[in-house]
Amino acid sequence: MDKVTKKDSFGKVGVLYGGKSAEREVSLISGRAVCDALKNRGVDAHLFDTGMNDPACLQGENFDRVFIALHGRYGEDGCMQGMLEEMRIPYTGSGVLASAMAMDKIMTKRLWQAEGLPTPRYVELKADSDFSEVIDRLGLPLIVKPAHEGSTLGLTKVKQIEQMADAYALASKYDRSVLAEEFIDGMELTCAILEQDGKPQALPLIRIVAPDSNYDYHNKYFSDETQYLCPCGLDEAMETRIQRYALQGYEALGCRGWGRIDVILRTSDNEPFLLELNSSPGMTGHSLVPLAARQAGLSYEDLCLTLLRSATLDHIKHKES
Repeated sequence: MDKVTKKDSFGKVGVLYGGKSAEREVSLISGRAVCDALKNRGVDAHLFDTGMNDPACLQGENFDRVFIALHGRYGEDGCMQGMLEEMRIPYTGSGVLASAMAMDKIMTKRLWQAEGLPTPRYVELKADSDFSEVIDRLGLPLIVKPAHEGSTLGLTKVKQIEQMADAYALASKYDRSVLAEEFIDGMELTCAILEQDGKPQALPLIRIVAPDSNYDYHNKYFSDETQYLCPCGLDEAMETRIQRYALQGYEALGCRGWGRIDVILRTSDNEPFLLELNSSPGMTGHSLVPLAARQAGLSYEDLCLTLLRSATLDHIKHKES
């Protein structure tokens, strides 16, 4: 992959970070790192915390484009993208509909299943769901999680039926929509996707080895014990197969710019399963897209410039007659 060497004139750039979601802490770290990287490359970049400032004030900042370093609700789910469309401010990452669908784990699964892509079986849970029936369908252990949160927030690995009520209650604190998902025992992988010149490319896979196989919020963002292996150690044929699935999953949702798909490679038969897609991945020191980009020959600063160059809108403004 070619490095970015051309110095572009991006105008005044806003780096949107912070926000109001449960992932605010991570977004603050991502945004500061992105802004520093852009400034180091001579970009007129400015931080804008959408959690501390009214997003409606964005138009008054006269940004020529923005880099979205927001994670979770109100930043990754189509809400901010819709506002930026109204303001005619080009932004990085996926558009309104793709962002909304990718944030919804149930909708993502429905689309992937319709495309014939492998993803773990699931059941949408309600307060009056028959947990015994759910377990009969999915088996134990299983995963219970909110449908619209990331970073493993509100997630429980349920090993016995007595845990189901508490698992549902925890997930419900984050979201009114909750799902139970078949647990796949296997290797945890992630596939970053980056577009250059409008063509999405799958970056090298990363294998995640977390302490006690527990890739929770702490181990994901703040632990130095979690190992990220890139190269991942798989043979070329298997890595290519998983990358192909990831690209198909990305395109099925209509994403653009970049993204990251989490994957499980089942131990019993080496079959891969797509778990979910992050349309605004983390950009911290522990984040995975920068690691994969570096393995592909792209520095953190070059990655930020590549993403900034891709900033666009869903709808092209018609010229006034």
